[in-house]
Amino acid sequence: MAVFMNDEAFTKKGFLISTDKALLDFDVIFNYLDRESYWAKNIAPQRLQTAIEGSLCFGVYKDGNQVGFARIISDMATFAYLCDVFILPAYQGAGLSKWMMQTIMAYPGLQGLRRWSLATLDAQGLYKQFGFTPLTNPEQWMQIFTPYKAE
Repeated sequence: MAVFMNDEAFTKKGFLISTDKALLDFDVIFNYLDRESYWAKNIAPQRLQTAIEGSLCFGVYKDGNQVGFARIISDMATFAYLCDVFILPAYQGAGLSKWMMQTIMAYPGLQGLRRWSLATLDAQGLYKQFGFTPLTNPEQWMQIFTPYKAE
């Protein structure tokens, strides 16, 4: 991994990354995903709560306030799916997404996985820095896609 973000440079500025779900601000996460993201519009609050409960979550905080988030769905042995990644607009451009990705990729429980996967419309440049590439043999992948509907 070529990217190196200095943890201390961020922590000295009051930033923190944690997997402690007790720190998550559900309202911040829900509002961003439901109102600002292109991938999770109209997600029901209970559906998101269930998704968070079943995932490894990384929160990014500034002076105790949540400013970023990412979720990993994984068996912690062979596969991980990275999703719901965001940094609030007011904090973008400061390197926080790279720092969060570096932290995720270095997380002890996610080492040695055979495959990582994600889907993105516009952040390929970020993920390429961490070794992600377009699917090899995409014709072998299949999906069922059911968009959320406003409730």
